[in-house]
Amino acid sequence: MRVCGVELAGNDANVALLELDNDMFRLPDCRTRKVSLQKAATAHELKYFQKSFAQLVQDYKIETIVIRQRPMKGKFAGGAIGFKLEAALELLNGVQVIIMPPTDIKTALKDSRIFIEFSETGLKGFQKSAFETAFAYVSQHL
Repeated sequence: MRVCGVELAGNDANVALLELDNDMFRLPDCRTRKVSLQKAATAHELKYFQKSFAQLVQDYKIETIVIRQRPMKGKFAGGAIGFKLEAALELLNGVQVIIMPPTDIKTALKDSRIFIEFSETGLKGFQKSAFETAFAYVSQHL
């Protein structure tokens, strides 16, 4: 199972790939750490973002995209651009897209039988939430 964890932050989709094969975790090399939307107001740019992410899915044979859910309202609510990015990802063909609430992520990480120290993954700091999202989803399927 190959999963792409996604955290939407501003105009960026921070990504982290995680693979589970025979109960072994692996972090496949990936050419990109984030996919960005350059000009948020244009339909052309949004389509380009979606096409770029679809190419990432195809190139790395991603089976599931797991997006960290953001609140719809309140102090930490996601912005309009983030919800556009989320919709663009949800409409991708040929890949399962799941929105995972932060409470489910926290519970899955706490209940996981496996502990992975983030500093040992080789990922950048801004990818931590994306990694935790992917790890939480995969650990639920052990």
